[in-house]
Amino acid sequence: MKLLRPAACALLCLSLLLGGCATNGGMVSMEEVRDFANASAKLGGYAELSQRYRDTYDREEPYLSPAADRLARDNDAKRQAVYQEFVSIQKAVVLYMQTLSLLAGDGRYDLSASVDDLGLGLQANAEAGVGQKHIAAYTGLTRLLTRVIASGYQNRSVETMVRDGDADVQTLLEAMISITRLYYKTNENEKKTVLGIFDVELPFSNRNTDRMLVTLAKVHYMNKSEEYKLIDKRYDMALQGLTKVALGHQKLRENLNKLSREEVRSMIASYGRDLRKIRDKLSGG
Repeated sequence: MKLLRPAACALLCLSLLLGGCATNGGMVSMEEVRDFANASAKLGGYAELSQRYRDTYDREEPYLSPAADRLARDNDAKRQAVYQEFVSIQKAVVLYMQTLSLLAGDGRYDLSASVDDLGLGLQANAEAGVGQKHIAAYTGLTRLLTRVIASGYQNRSVETMVRDGDADVQTLLEAMISITRLYYKTNENEKKTVLGIFDVELPFSNRNTDRMLVTLAKVHYMNKSEEYKLIDKRYDMALQGLTKVALGHQKLRENLNKLSREEVRSMIASYGRDLRKIRDKLSGG
């Protein structure tokens, strides 16, 4: 075995050193991407508000007149019919974020059950602002997720996932924001129905024999008013969270070729922190 001459040895060492520097310098840290994707997937708020929207009639029913009850039952049937579709949009976005987190991390686990749990499709809904572009985006994203997960993530990276999924993710987040605004509008109508009875009836309940009932009614009114104030805050927080997810993913898409830069990593990390703060506020009520 021949020993390398000093000059050749020095050249080899320099080559290895430079090669190592190039490799480390070219490595893209995915920690911030993973944290952002995890925070996006676990944001919460939308699912709870979807259930509240679905159950509107259960809360309204004790306060309705017979005539108003008939209309409310019709509206209830419509809400029950679209509930699963509205939730399916969230499931698709959450599954995308979970997949993105997987690609940005070292672990691997099976998400095929989540693919199976996605809905069959969407229907246009003018009241909720769901149109053909949202239907197409849902179809496109579910097909992408099915391909990626079924293939075991082969030939798939964070960059290609974000590049292929961004347009559909942005469109579905737009739909979720529009639907959340529908939830808010429905809640406002419910609030007017429930609190309106007290506003109309209490001023005329001034007989001494009504004193106990009036007192109980006032306590109930105050409790319901506080409930609606708290839920209004949750709508605001949910909208902030969805907007933050959309902006964070947009910035990720815009900087796919610069993910190793400190300023980009810091920016993506800030979106993850903001989302965790919003999630904590939603969890705290």
